[in-house]
Amino acid sequence: MNPVMFSIGNFDIKWYSVLILLGVIAGYILLQKEAKRHNYPSDFVFNLFFWTLIAGFIGARIYYVIFNWSLYQADPLSIFKIWEGGLAIHGGIILGFFTMALYCKKYQVNTFKMTDMASISVLLAQAIGRWGNFFNGEAHGIETTAAILQGYHIPTFIVEGMYINGHYYHPTFLYESLWCLIGVIILLIVRHYKYLKVGQLTCIYLMWYSFGRFFIETLRTDSLMLGGFRVAQIISLILFVIGLLCFMVLSRKSKFEGLYSEENHESIRF
Repeated sequence: MNPVMFSIGNFDIKWYSVLILLGVIAGYILLQKEAKRHNYPSDFVFNLFFWTLIAGFIGARIYYVIFNWSLYQADPLSIFKIWEGGLAIHGGIILGFFTMALYCKKYQVNTFKMTDMASISVLLAQAIGRWGNFFNGEAHGIETTAAILQGYHIPTFIVEGMYINGHYYHPTFLYESLWCLIGVIILLIVRHYKYLKVGQLTCIYLMWYSFGRFFIETLRTDSLMLGGFRVAQIISLILFVIGLLCFMVLSRKSKFEGLYSEENHESIRF
């Protein structure tokens, strides 16, 4: 696939950047709608989103560079060329969470109520952003055949796009994108459960994404490695366990305690 969407003079607009941007916009719109439903000021949500987004990109890039330092040590300035790819979502999740927690603490807002709302947006952004890997010809799976891919009823243009350097590969970007989209639908349904506790949507996000990523990662050929282990699988396992344990702890609360459905009635001053 051609990674360039179009060019303006000598400046290339790449699909990767455009799709990441579309994911960010879609996630922001969804977050604002959910925040409005719970009576949170749009200005507060915008500022929270802005700083968390910046931290998320920084975290995703730092995480990727750390485990691929050999690619950048000869040309450290290339670290800043994120439009060429090289973002690791786990790094974004980690630094983004801590940034959101600090911001919420500053304005005395429940951190996990915000991560609950943001989890749906993050999954949607991930589902859209993964398509940038398709156009970059990266983050694909192991070698396969056209017949096998067609047997999965994968659209022809994707099958053709997975023909790289004379071989067909599993479109793991597609598998993860679809997994994330299903997760978005699940979270959108579950958020209406009457007795859902604050923090449980976040837990479901951690478990859902981590479960899918763990198995999809087994097909990847470009996994970040730590010794003989795939880093994404290690982190996915840790996040899944954290999500499961926290969900179980929250479930033990009183039936009407800390409900997600409760609106925010506190004023937030900047």
